Amino acid sequence: MNDVQQERPKHQIPINQVGIKDLRYPIRVLDRAKGYQDTVAQITMLVDLPAHYRGTHMSRFVEILNKYKSEIAYKELRPILEDMRKTFEAECAHISMSFPYFIEKEAPVTGTKSLMEYTAFFSARLSEEYEFALGVRVPVLTLCPCSKEISDYGAHNQRAYITVEVKFSDFVWLEELIEVAESSASSPVYSLLKRPDEKFVTEHAYDNPYFVEDVVRSVAVKLKGDPRILWARVSAESMESIHNHNAYAMIEFSRRE
Repeated sequence: MNDVQQERPKHQIPINQVGIKDLRYPIRVLDRAKGYQDTVAQITMLVDLPAHYRGTHMSRFVEILNKYKSEIAYKELRPILEDMRKTFEAECAHISMSFPYFIEKEAPVTGTKSLMEYTAFFSARLSEEYEFALGVRVPVLTLCPCSKEISDYGAHNQRAYITVEVKFSDFVWLEELIEVAESSASSPVYSLLKRPDEKFVTEHAYDNPYFVEDVVRSVAVKLKGDPRILWARVSAESMESIHNHNAYAMIEFSRRE
């Protein structure tokens, strides 16, 4: 059977990235409380393509993934990338995964337990060096300091999302990033709240008003104080309740600079 992908293309231009995107696949990730957690990731796998190849064998990406079935976690990503480079004769290989991550969380007053969902993600790249980044998107509550200052009573508040992405020298748990994010907002949010819990959350937020600028600065300070963190990108997006737009702020820093 003729291998069409190996034919020379009409326009012999190298391609920076080619591969598969948004493949849903079961993975197992590290969990601080339980050891491991099984979840389903949305996976992207990419390599560079030399100018003299017309196409890439897309099925081989899935074949490589299947070799590491039930074992995909932080420590398995580098072997996957090495396999991708060898299989595709590529200079650079990239893999990223986004997945739901659940933590059992207690309500602040009653202690009622429920599962809280976060969106976590990995990103790894292998060329001359191996690079790995870990991140998580954390729902929180923000309350506007300006609204509180100018109002006779009340202040507008809304759900916001803090996204933290880091590169590190020593292992960092997803739970640690979540704790940093939640402690930097007006209040954490919860899946299950009884009336005493709801009273506590709303009053706690009122006593801790934060702009998105305050949020990203608070997270950045905490990450800079952790010697394991080599690089970080922190963003906060507030789904404004009284405006027809969202509020956004981002800080990026590197300890290597």
